[in-house]
Amino acid sequence: MRFETDPLDPFSLMKARVHEAEGLGRYGFAVFQAARSVGAVIWVIPNHAPHLPMLRGLPVKLAERLHILRPKSEQDLLWSVEEALRTKGLGLVIAEPEKPLSLLAGRRLQLAAETGRTTGLMLIRQDQGSNAAQTRWHCMPVAAQQRDLTLHQWILKKNKKGTFGNWTVDWNGKTGSLHLVSAAGQRYGPAETP
Repeated sequence: MRFETDPLDPFSLMKARVHEAEGLGRYGFAVFQAARSVGAVIWVIPNHAPHLPMLRGLPVKLAERLHILRPKSEQDLLWSVEEALRTKGLGLVIAEPEKPLSLLAGRRLQLAAETGRTTGLMLIRQDQGSNAAQTRWHCMPVAAQQRDLTLHQWILKKNKKGTFGNWTVDWNGKTGSLHLVSAAGQRYGPAETP
């Protein structure tokens, strides 16, 4: 069985796999991935977590597709994620485990994602990733020189089937538009001639 991702889109998460995001910008990365997914989105947040996604602040039409689960324990969280990943037709399953995943738990989630052909994204604490994860992203907000920019740095620091990368992006959370930001003195395309 072969699962491919779009090679022209460095932010495309491989389908039927579980990925991880860490860092202060992991929630923004999760919302970005949820906005671009097709189908319902399940977000599993521990019952005692002090925060929930603000529905009015989400990209257009994401709030209509978002379903939030609030399990009472870590065991219930993992069970919920595994069952959601086994469900065919979901666009994305996002979860926030409190503890690092064991290799066994990570492998169970990978098998569930393959069964349901569903993509999973675990929002983890710094350096608490699982060896079973397909990719691991380090996501940080970046200070912008202009007030109208919302910059993020997304670093692909683990990738089982591809290259690594480091991108600074300007992502508009309301419209869902994303622009790569060139480093000073560099361009991502040919220069225009006068």
